[in-house]
Amino acid sequence: MLHGIILGLVSLAFAGSIGMTFVILACALPQYKLWWPFFVVLFYILCPIPTMIARRHTDGAGGSNSACMETAVFITMGFLVSSFALPIVLARAGVIFWGACYLTLAGNVIVYLTILGFFTIFDMDDSDYAMW
Repeated sequence: MLHGIILGLVSLAFAGSIGMTFVILACALPQYKLWWPFFVVLFYILCPIPTMIARRHTDGAGGSNSACMETAVFITMGFLVSSFALPIVLARAGVIFWGACYLTLAGNVIVYLTILGFFTIFDMDDSDYAMW
């Protein structure tokens, strides 16, 4: 059991580092040289916060279909859509190149799958790590 959790943590750390590498490459490659795509990191930080707050608040309230959880999911989806829209809008406006946009979008997919994997692994009720 503990071996599986450690393997999951290592896999999530590896995937998260690959996603962040794509975002940093979108900013730092010599043909791009603009740091505008790095603003999606703000969305990575803000994305899980509403869900974590709602889980704390609805823990004893009797279910996951509460209005608080639904609002948290709505806000989280707003952050997620915004993080995909930002590089596309920047590329359409000519602020960044399309290659940087594609690298940022690939990084977004990997980082959000990592965040989803984190919530999936640590959502097990029989684990000692479920207090997250």
